Amino acid sequence: VQLVVSGGGLVQAGGSLRLSCAASGSIFSINAMGWYRQAPGKQRELVAVITSGGSTDYADSVKGRFTISRDNAKNTLYLQMNSLKPEDTAVYYCNGRTTLGPRKYDVWGQGTLVTVSS
Repeated sequence: VQLVVSGGGLVQAGGSLRLSCAASGSIFSINAMGWYRQAPGKQRELVAVITSGGSTDYADSVKGRFTISRDNAKNTLYLQMNSLKPEDTAVYYCNGRTTLGPRKYDVWGQGTLVTVSS
């Protein structure tokens, strides 16, 4: 599986951005896909996740502002980010996870920088 991320950039506080993650390869094996982010000096954190069944979950810090979705026909994952705040500034990563019993296998897209200016 390969994941290619696009859509980062510079935006003012209160603005919006949409990230995309195009998947190719053996994507049928993926159980869930998500977006993570890593701010300078901080650990990578989960932002949002969507399962193969369509269930979604969000970090508390982005609930009500971010929306994760996917287009199965295009094999693409999205993250719509609204009402952006300076604290949303980070490198954002797309993740695909395959769970086989107790084992989890992760594939990552390249990061894309999102910078929110105040």
